[in-house]
Amino acid sequence: MLSWEYPPLLVGGLGRHVHALATTLVAAGHEVTVVTRHAPGALLEEYAEGVRVIRAPDDPPAFTVENGDMLGWALAFNHTLTRAALRAARTGRYDVVHAHDWLVAHTAVTLRDHLDIPLVATIHATESGRHQGWLPAPHNRTIDDIERWLSTEAIRVIVCSAYMKREVTRLFGVHPARTDVVFNGVDALRWRARPRAVEAARARFAGDGPLISFAGRLVYEKGVQHLLAAVPILRERHPDLRVVIAGDGPYRSELEALATPGVTFAGFLGGHELTALMGASDCYVVPSIYEPFGMVALEAAAAGTPVAVAETGGLTEIVEHGVTGVKFTPGDPAACAAATGAVLADRDYARSLALRARQRVREDFNWPAIAARTVAVYGQARACDAGQVSREAESLLGHVPTTRHATV
Repeated sequence: MLSWEYPPLLVGGLGRHVHALATTLVAAGHEVTVVTRHAPGALLEEYAEGVRVIRAPDDPPAFTVENGDMLGWALAFNHTLTRAALRAARTGRYDVVHAHDWLVAHTAVTLRDHLDIPLVATIHATESGRHQGWLPAPHNRTIDDIERWLSTEAIRVIVCSAYMKREVTRLFGVHPARTDVVFNGVDALRWRARPRAVEAARARFAGDGPLISFAGRLVYEKGVQHLLAAVPILRERHPDLRVVIAGDGPYRSELEALATPGVTFAGFLGGHELTALMGASDCYVVPSIYEPFGMVALEAAAAGTPVAVAETGGLTEIVEHGVTGVKFTPGDPAACAAATGAVLADRDYARSLALRARQRVREDFNWPAIAARTVAVYGQARACDAGQVSREAESLLGHVPTTRHATV
């Protein structure tokens, strides 16, 4: 597997996803190597939880990333990642290479060709989606092109929701027949906070009123600005309401300028701190404008917290309104306030939402089932690749007129 983030280096949800998938595959008896970016203080190579982890340090000099333009850094990163991956390949036999998003695309295609094994790509999000269909700068358009290239070169494309399947079909021309929907998973036990930790989080953040929380990377598409605009409406009915925004990102200073009384920016919360915050909250809000899946909503549900989510992207598929959570129109602060207020106003209703949501997390989003589904995709990729090689062999003998292509 190739990923630009992996514990202990975490930027967003992608690293947690790759970690959970890799460790679950190992627990099921598979051999997994993850090649990723080096983190300060981490070993360059180790077996962690049964996963062989190869960490590639950046080559000097350091690249400055300005205005979101990561292309120079990404090109250099793929060079060092490829070097590390090829070294790792000397001591192992691999059946498939699995790339996670555009930042590892160049390495993924190189490994596919060098090792002569099928390439599977997971498209976690798209540059077009992150910018609501508008690609404002040359580097945004280049990222879009790289995503299209990776999707074209992969023999199977994995996406996390039916919404994302439609998106990669529309944007990149990926045929639906070679696109597989595999939901993200949640370790339900991981998100159950200890009662003392929950009490401490309430003492730290809640005060005497209800507590709302959000956690995620602070970027425009997460829609935190609309949650902040909803706070004054909510405080009219709940004057002691507190709202905690956990996370960091390039949009943080602008969001802090929008904050009104009762809002706390807690910064990045890791591990048990985030679990405790979710468990202590009376409602967890996901106000995203663009959300390919919405794993954080399931994590909050696993923590036993009722969720209010924007009716967009994958969130529409994982939350059933009035059953496992409530939904509201994205980009509409009044609708966000109404949905969240309905949860805060009726404790029995909130409790029933939380109980049903937690049960669904256990049944439909457990990692063993999701890892098994991913293995099935690997099997399809190998079968398609073998069939393709056979067709090419026949073509060389003059039996079947065909051309070499990385997809089916």
